[in-house]
Amino acid sequence: MSCYPIELNLDKERCLVIGGGKVAERKVTSLLTTGAFINVVSPKITKRLKEYVASGRIKHIERKYLPEDIKDAFLVIGATDNEKTNDQIATDCRNLGILVNIVDSPSLSNFLVPAVVKRGRLGISIGTSGNSPALAKKIKEEISALYGPEYEELTDLLGDLRQKVYQNIACENRRKLFWKQLINSDILQLIRKKRRKEIKKRIGALLQFL
Repeated sequence: MSCYPIELNLDKERCLVIGGGKVAERKVTSLLTTGAFINVVSPKITKRLKEYVASGRIKHIERKYLPEDIKDAFLVIGATDNEKTNDQIATDCRNLGILVNIVDSPSLSNFLVPAVVKRGRLGISIGTSGNSPALAKKIKEEISALYGPEYEELTDLLGDLRQKVYQNIACENRRKLFWKQLINSDILQLIRKKRRKEIKKRIGALLQFL
């Protein structure tokens, strides 16, 4: 199986997690960063999931899975320890064309969740098409050591600059040159050293040059 990597915008989308254990907890915690509406279906849930419910961040349906639970769901994650239930979830979702991931069962899923290194809005995903989560984890650890918190600030800076660059540089080729020169400059070192004035000067000089 060869997977097509994408980033999904889940803001205000209805997402369903079926299961209430530690695996479900990890999936919910990750989904909470997306702005999705999250429902959890399970007779029992972890202490942390209960805290999410109490704070109004998720809703808990306190019972076993029923096929009608997936109605209007955009995305479903099956995280139960019952093979029969997981099979049913996968079948129900596929019949309705709903995105479904059954944890640790790539063959039942129509999308897989990669290992991800997050630095703010920068996300570096590592996927093995379900062949080896252990390898993905190892590579994630290596990448985490290479890309520190300064990359979060750099990503935010580049995002804030986009509109200004479009307004000041009409030529597309020159815009590409600007981004290339900025990213390959000493901007990361300046961010690490928190030299804000020098960062502004560097950006201003590149804009004037182009």
